[in-house]
Amino acid sequence: MNLARAIHFDESDTRVFHNPARTGEWCISGGFEFSNWTEADLTGKARQAFSNGWLGCETFGRVSFVAVTRVEAAEHEALADMLARHFVDVYGAPSVEVARGVALEELAHMAELCDGHAPNTLLTVARELTESGVHESFRVIEAEAAGLEQFAIHGSLDEDGHGH
Repeated sequence: MNLARAIHFDESDTRVFHNPARTGEWCISGGFEFSNWTEADLTGKARQAFSNGWLGCETFGRVSFVAVTRVEAAEHEALADMLARHFVDVYGAPSVEVARGVALEELAHMAELCDGHAPNTLLTVARELTESGVHESFRVIEAEAAGLEQFAIHGSLDEDGHGH
């Protein structure tokens, strides 16, 4: 099974997110964090987290890019446990057992997004607030097209997703 890890090409995430995810940590969409948000909540760094941030499963920080990576069963189990504890601690879920089901759903959604993509394929998320709630869309940047070696050195993307 594939999930995705946080990847940084430069220091921009440290400037645009209140709490940036750590490079290499496993990530999920994390759109649930915004389920009760209104336009009034969408300001500054909070808006950036809402608009383009994946959620790290260790720091619960945000990151702009994730890279598809194979996850081992033991890591998947540990992630489900971490997320379940987060749902209890932060969102008031009644128990880790109850929260674990939701955590597994979040991980399954991420696995579905990563399914069929080669390792190191980049994913981005874009969210908007609509009348029916939060709408998420996802963009795939194939590893070859992304020129990862070039990103790692120069670290910038133009609007059509090519490195400089």
